[in-house]
Amino acid sequence: MKALVYEAPEVMNIRLVEPPAPGPDEVLIRVAYSGICGSELSGFLGQNSLRTPPLVFGHELGGWIESAGEHVPVSTLEPGTPVTVNPLVTCGTCRYCVTGRQQLCGRRLLLGASLPGCNADFVAVPAASVLPLPATTALRDAAMTEPAACAIHAVETGGTGPDSIALVVGAGPIGLFLLQVLEQYGVTERYVAELNPARLAMARALGATPVGGDGDIAGDVLAATGGLGADVTFDAVGTAETRRACLSATAAGGRLLLVGLHSDETAFPVNSVIRSEVSLSGVFAYSPADFHTALDWLGSGRIGLRDGVVEVPLDEGAAWYARLVAGDGASKVLLKPDHPDATEAARQGAGR
Repeated sequence: MKALVYEAPEVMNIRLVEPPAPGPDEVLIRVAYSGICGSELSGFLGQNSLRTPPLVFGHELGGWIESAGEHVPVSTLEPGTPVTVNPLVTCGTCRYCVTGRQQLCGRRLLLGASLPGCNADFVAVPAASVLPLPATTALRDAAMTEPAACAIHAVETGGTGPDSIALVVGAGPIGLFLLQVLEQYGVTERYVAELNPARLAMARALGATPVGGDGDIAGDVLAATGGLGADVTFDAVGTAETRRACLSATAAGGRLLLVGLHSDETAFPVNSVIRSEVSLSGVFAYSPADFHTALDWLGSGRIGLRDGVVEVPLDEGAAWYARLVAGDGASKVLLKPDHPDATEAARQGAGR
C-alpha cells in the first residue's frame, strides 16, 4: 500500500509498505479521507516529542471496513461498512476510563503518534474504537468528527450558556468548530481573533465579531463589552502571546480555556489571575460521549465545515503540510488515497 511517511523534520515521502494485518480484536480500515490536524504541524517541523520518524501521521478519518480480526463480531462491522474511528486508544480499566474521562488515561495511545496513522491506504485500529456512520453522515464529514469533538469538549468544560460572552482566538478547524458549538449552546455574543484573512472571513460568516485587527485583542474585547471582557475565552492557537491576550481579555470571575498546544511554556501574571479570580483550564481532546455527539451533530447538519475545505490526493500530502505551516488559509485539508480496486460496497458507501 501507499503511505505518507514522516522521515525527518519537514521531510515526508510516499512509500510503498506492507498493509497492516489486523489483530484478533482489530479491523482494517480502507481510508477514504484523512484530515491534517493542526497539532501535526509541529510534528512535521520536528517540534513535537510525541511524533518521531519514521511515522505515518493522521488521526482524523472516514473510510470503510476492509476486514476484521477473528474476535470481531462481523454482524456489526461488515466489510464495506462506512465508519469513522475514535483515534484515542485507552486501557478501559483505570479510574479515568471507568468514569468516562478516557482522554486522561495514563496509558492512552493516539493514531498517528504512538500508533501508525491514517495518512495511508489502510490503517488497523481496535474494533472498539470504530463507529459505523449514521445514514445521514457523509464520509467527508466523518473525517472531521475528531476536531468537532475537541470543540464540544472545550465548550462543555467552559460552562458556557446563552448569557455568556465568548472569545475564540484562532479560527483554524477547531476554532471554527468552537464558534459553531458556542452557537448551539445559545451564545450569541461571540468574538474571534484570527490573522489569516480567509479564515477570518469564514469566522465572520459564522456570525462572530472580529477583534484584534490592530494587534490589540484584549483592548478590542474590553471596548466592545463596556470594559467587562469575555466570560469565557478559548485559546485555540497555543502561543505565549495568544494565551496572555486571552487572559487579558477574560472578565473577572471568567474562565480561560487552554486548547492549543503550540508552545509548552507561557509566563502569566499570576497575581492578576488571583485578584480577578480567573480560572485557567487545560482542555485535552474529548470523552467518548463528546465524540458520539460530534458525529451526531455533523450528520444532522448542526455543525460542519464547508468553506475552505480542500480535498487532495494522498500523493500531495507533503506539499500540503508545508503549505499549512506557511499559513495557507484552508479550513481543513483532507487527503484522499487512490483506491482503484475499491469494493462495490465501498463505492456505495462513498456517497453517504
